[in-house]
Amino acid sequence: MSLGEPDLSLRRLKRARTSVASVFLVHGAVTGSFATRIPWIQDHASLSAGTLGLALAFPAVGAAVTMPLAGRINHRFGARAALRGLLAMWTLSLILPSLAPNLPVLCLALLVYGASAGMSDVAMNALGVETENRLGRSIMSSLHGMWSVGALLGSAAGTVAAHSGTDARTHHLVAALALTALGLVAVRGVLDLRSEADEEPPPHFALPPRSAVLIGAIGFCAVFAEGASLDWSAVYLGDVLHTDAGLAAASTTAFALTMAVARLAGDRVVDRFGPVRTVRSGGLLATAGGLLVVLVREPAAAMAGFAMTGLGIAVVVPLAFAAAARSGPAPAQAIAGVATITYTSGLIAPSAIGAVADATSLVVSFALVTALACALALGAGVLRQRTKGGTEVLVKQDEPERIRP
Repeated sequence: MSLGEPDLSLRRLKRARTSVASVFLVHGAVTGSFATRIPWIQDHASLSAGTLGLALAFPAVGAAVTMPLAGRINHRFGARAALRGLLAMWTLSLILPSLAPNLPVLCLALLVYGASAGMSDVAMNALGVETENRLGRSIMSSLHGMWSVGALLGSAAGTVAAHSGTDARTHHLVAALALTALGLVAVRGVLDLRSEADEEPPPHFALPPRSAVLIGAIGFCAVFAEGASLDWSAVYLGDVLHTDAGLAAASTTAFALTMAVARLAGDRVVDRFGPVRTVRSGGLLATAGGLLVVLVREPAAAMAGFAMTGLGIAVVVPLAFAAAARSGPAPAQAIAGVATITYTSGLIAPSAIGAVADATSLVVSFALVTALACALALGAGVLRQRTKGGTEVLVKQDEPERIRP
């Protein structure tokens, strides 16, 4: 793909970086806004816990099915126009779930919600990687950090709305319109990538390349550990270590904040040590944290262990998306493949932890999480950039090679 505008000055690239960071923040704010009103949606649609769990699987299904289409849309309309449309679909889809009166309608609404989330996710990550390439330094970690900040802001606003008794339909309508406006403004500054006239359009659906599958496996391990820690850390402290509810809840909040801060600061680490060393070291740190959780049965040790896990895995997914985009000639297709694998991991992690805990114990469940963290350290080498001929590219210790305009 090429830029429709010849101006690639440093000022232009910095503006593009700020714009794509704003897009990530808007995308995360939608997720945070939705998550805080799930109890209201459950009551409005008269759902049991089991039927709610079924409905909440549909966003992942919608995302997994439609993410491969993002590359085709980018090729047809150009990256900026494609992101503008897909991000607007995502922000406006926030309105749909709270309108659902029953389970079938909610499942359909969440299918659309997930589809727009997945396609806009692929589009913004592809633009993020291209911006990173042209800047010649790592930015993907901080972009995902901005997503986490957006999710926290959306959650905070949703919490205020819930405590004030605001109807979720009103809350989500106002939030969707505001976030759509912010998204449209943010997209104006991103790089205007367009396909060459003779460039072959990507297929509508295609299996990701083998390299992307291997990279996706690294992302799978990180997202599994993230999902398990976010959803089960408070339960672990309460049921296994018998802490009070306030301290247990604080563990989950601390983990989420640790992830956000680590991602915002992660680019400097990646620029200094490269993606392979960063993920390998992070995997070792997360493994040590998991061992603290599993072996030392003290609340302070468990909270420290969860914090270490968050620090260790925080930058893995951003680096996996960046590595996927550089793994072959079709960046959007490779990112879609990795995103599908990571979405799947996020979907199955909470239920898998619960199933293992029912069969054995929560301690064994987190031993599994620790093993997956160890796999990050062992498999980090798949993030090393290689040329088409298969030789390793060594640019400042695995830094992404600067792409000339």
